[in-house]
Amino acid sequence: MLSFQVFGNIVDVLNRDMFVGTVVVTEGRIAEIIREPANHELAKNCDRYILPGFIDAHIHIESSMLIPTEFARLATVHGTVATVSDPHEIANVLGLEGVRFMLANARQTPMQIALGAPACVPATSFETSGAALGDRELQQLFEEDGVSYLSEVMNVPAVLANQAEMIAKLQVARNLNLPIDGHAPELHGETVQRYANAGISTDHECITLAEALEKIAAGIKILIREGSAAKNYEALHPLLKTHPEFCMFCSDDRHPDDLAKGHINDLVKRSIALGYDKFDVLQAACVNPVKHYHLKVGLLQIEDPADFIVVDDLEDFQVLRTYCHGVLAAEQGKALLPSVETLPLNRFAATAKKIEDFAIPVQTPMVRVIEVCDRQLITKEQHLPAKVTKGFAIADIDRDILKLTVVNRYRDAPPAMGLVKHFGLKRGAIASSIAHDSHNVIAVGASDAELCTAVNAIIATKGGVVVVDGNDVQLLQLPVAGLMSNADGYDIAAQYESLNAKAKALGSSLTSPFMTLSFLALLVIPELKLSDLGLFSTTDFNFVSLDWDEPS
Repeated sequence: MLSFQVFGNIVDVLNRDMFVGTVVVTEGRIAEIIREPANHELAKNCDRYILPGFIDAHIHIESSMLIPTEFARLATVHGTVATVSDPHEIANVLGLEGVRFMLANARQTPMQIALGAPACVPATSFETSGAALGDRELQQLFEEDGVSYLSEVMNVPAVLANQAEMIAKLQVARNLNLPIDGHAPELHGETVQRYANAGISTDHECITLAEALEKIAAGIKILIREGSAAKNYEALHPLLKTHPEFCMFCSDDRHPDDLAKGHINDLVKRSIALGYDKFDVLQAACVNPVKHYHLKVGLLQIEDPADFIVVDDLEDFQVLRTYCHGVLAAEQGKALLPSVETLPLNRFAATAKKIEDFAIPVQTPMVRVIEVCDRQLITKEQHLPAKVTKGFAIADIDRDILKLTVVNRYRDAPPAMGLVKHFGLKRGAIASSIAHDSHNVIAVGASDAELCTAVNAIIATKGGVVVVDGNDVQLLQLPVAGLMSNADGYDIAAQYESLNAKAKALGSSLTSPFMTLSFLALLVIPELKLSDLGLFSTTDFNFVSLDWDEPS
């Protein structure tokens, strides 16, 4: 029988207590917790702290560009013992086959990865995805595959309109008493309560404190998000003092270079530095996700699974060791979990494009332009004069207006075209097969030739991210659904960091150029986006023309 003991200052978050003691682990569970007398000789010099492990309450593992087992290798180094993971990225590409790939791979790591059933595949009917999941498929995932919650309900208009297909999906989860995750950016007024009344219990899209408080008043729990692109912690952290029982931490989307540097531990450290009560912070980081999602994750209690971490102090939270179900997963900043060999699967049918495919004819002096907002997923709709040559709009580098394209990856079709402002490229192009949520090919460029080269590089390799600078092409291949690599996570992190730096060298001042690019096709986030079928207004929730006539 495998047994071991860990001695230190035990942080009992559930009972808001701290004492010197020993945690006894047998066969992956906590068999005993021995409290030492305060005057014990060892207690006087105890310099380590034992506490429940951290949990990411909402993440798309696919956005790390790593398969679940490789994600776990990097995340456990930072004290993460579990995630609540929505596999809707791979589901949009491969449907049930993709979700089952994630489930099978996740079972090969001791880190607990709770996968949800994707509620919105496709996210809308205004784009081309590789698959669709209806209520019958969701029922299968719940009853046959052990999926434990309904993941983010992004189609807010369908919920508010009681659209039959969406209500059927919600009902499947309600019948099984499973949690339902929300996704409702900038939802206000009486519609918030209507959204909550549909059974939706969380939201990770709040960007202001007022918005979060409005949702809390409706009974919705707030996931404080700090990802690679969307960073809402600064706006929302006061909730840790006023409503700690309603808070969880999440990253939503975290690219591999950021994951290699830190995870939920960074938010815990920042919160303590701001003076918040340590038990309130740890309640959000460790306890609330377990209770809300009914996770099979230990909270440092007798008979719990041995999911806990050892840190150097309760200020820096430098993680010394991470245990997942009694397995030592990481120690002193080093991943101890093994990599798992995985065969890639994919769906990619597009063929090479020509430079002339990226021409944009215009008929009005003013055009609609997507304005990106750094560190946010929302965009703004601008009406600006285009730079026009022979009746066609071209990139206007001086005014930072570039060409944007989305190319259908599932069948051959003409590229959809738009214009984007504040992306910052002075030359070159970048492209990716990560384009939320249908994951067609998306690219932005300062010239048609480089834009075409970038798109064709992605098509040739059937998925990846690429930077083009003249004749120089630098590519990271993503053979698993065009979203993930099955290679070593630290190698992927280094390659991606190099690509990100190269994109910034082309002129972009965005915090995360590739992550920002990937969300310009997400039609459920305000205000103006581009799908493979055309320019889309979330205000009208319909397609709009690039040409814009000023209302009389």
